[in-house]
Order: sequence, then structure tokens, then C-alpha cells
Amino acid sequence: MIGQRKIEYKNNGQLRIMAEAGALLSRALDAAVDAAVPGATTDDLDAAFAAVVDAAGAQYNFLGYHGYPKHICASVNDEVVHGIPGGRVLADGDIVSIDGGCVVRGWHADSARTVIVGEADPEDARLSEVTRQAMWHGIAAFARGSYVGDIGDAIDDFVSGQDGAPLGILEDYVGHGIGSQMHMAPDVLNYRTGHRGPKIKPGMALAIEPMLVRGSIDTKVLDDEWTVVTTDGSRASQWEHSVARHAGGIWVLTTPDGGASELERLGVTPVPIPA
Repeated sequence: MIGQRKIEYKNNGQLRIMAEAGALLSRALDAAVDAAVPGATTDDLDAAFAAVVDAAGAQYNFLGYHGYPKHICASVNDEVVHGIPGGRVLADGDIVSIDGGCVVRGWHADSARTVIVGEADPEDARLSEVTRQAMWHGIAAFARGSYVGDIGDAIDDFVSGQDGAPLGILEDYVGHGIGSQMHMAPDVLNYRTGHRGPKIKPGMALAIEPMLVRGSIDTKVLDDEWTVVTTDGSRASQWEHSVARHAGGIWVLTTPDGGASELERLGVTPVPIPA
């Protein structure tokens, strides 16, 4: 996702279509999460997701992307990202990151959630919750900040400030711009680098997606050429939302309420995209 392409700035009408895609994606992810029960396969999650998108007559941005064969990514336990759904049967205590996307009238949405199947290991629950909260701190930084690098600073500061066993922030896989394509400039790092990055401007839409692990941040890609796993076998979590910055503020495109329920406690009030 590293690239030198020009940043795409959307008008309000285009951002509103992205919000339509985001609302549909949220419902499809709801269905996939509900399907993540002991005895289900990762293919079952894929089918539940696809049924919602198909019923709406929308398109997919994952299916066929560089040959990717499924509608979602379902990454289990030590699989960090890009896990391909199939016949794997989910067991009690598995931690699953479900990443999906869809396209409405040419405009993209991308979002991911972590779910723990059945009874959760407390440390896995902590991993998922810290990742989720880190994402929201990054989103709040997008609302308040001046540069894209402020997002990574906020995520890193939140994660490093947590009590308990340290969690690693993946550096090889980062967030990205989104709009008329799924992966666009700029890269959205999840860690502090000292670089400010591009200036945040109205019309910018970003997919903010921290990925955290319980052990080493070293990863490798399996023989399927997609699935990324931790080299030490430690468990991983991914959370992601697509977020728009417009002249009046921010709106989280892949939530029903624009992110209000989560951002209020962080001092940010999302503003609907004007007509």
C-alpha cells in the first residue's frame, strides 16, 4: 500500500455515497460477526457477509482484488491479516479478525472488526479492546490533528500507555486513503515516526486500521501468498473504520452514527456530511 499517488479529495456528494457504502458494510459485518460461533467455518462468515451485500445489489472490492478469491478476509488466532475464508472450523476461544469492503456507485468502504468465538481468554479480550480503542484514538486525532502523522502518534501513544503486558503494533501493514479505489494515498501509519505526513484537508477519506499482536511484530506470508501470520505464533487483532474529513468536521463512514457513541468520550462530536 506504499505509493506516491496523488491524494484524492472528495466533494460532499461523493462522501455521502461513501457513507451509503459504509452503512451497508456495517450491516454486512454485523452478519459476519453473528455467524462467528463455535462449529462455524470461516466460509460461513464469508457467506453471511456476501448475502447482505448481494441483497443490496452492491459490489465487492475484495473479491478479485489482485486475484483474491473471497468476499472478506477472516484471520484466525496468529493470522494477522488477509486470511482467506475456507473450511477451517472455528473453535471456542478463537480470535478472528473480519475485514470486508464494498462498493456503491463506484465509491468504496473498508472496515474490520475482531470477534472472539465463545469463551474469551482475558488476554485476547484485552488485545482486541486495546486495538479497538487505539483505532478510536487515531480517529479522534484525524478530527483534531493537522497532519496524517498525528494519527499514528495518537495510536502509538495510547497503546504504549496501557498497563499490563506490552502489545506490538504492526509496522509492515498500515492504513490508507480510500475513495474511488480501495487503496489510495496517503499511507496511514499506526506508530510514531517523527514524520508529519500530508496535511489533513477537507475531502480526505482514510481507512484507519491498527493491527496489534501479543508478541513480536515480525510476520511472514504463507504459501497461499495472502495470509499474514506472526512468526512467533502470537495472537493478533485488527480493527478498522473508513473516516471522512469535510469542512465541518469528521464522519465515520462505516458506523451507523458517524462514530458519535465512541468519540464523545474523546471530546469529538462527529458532524454529518452536508448536502
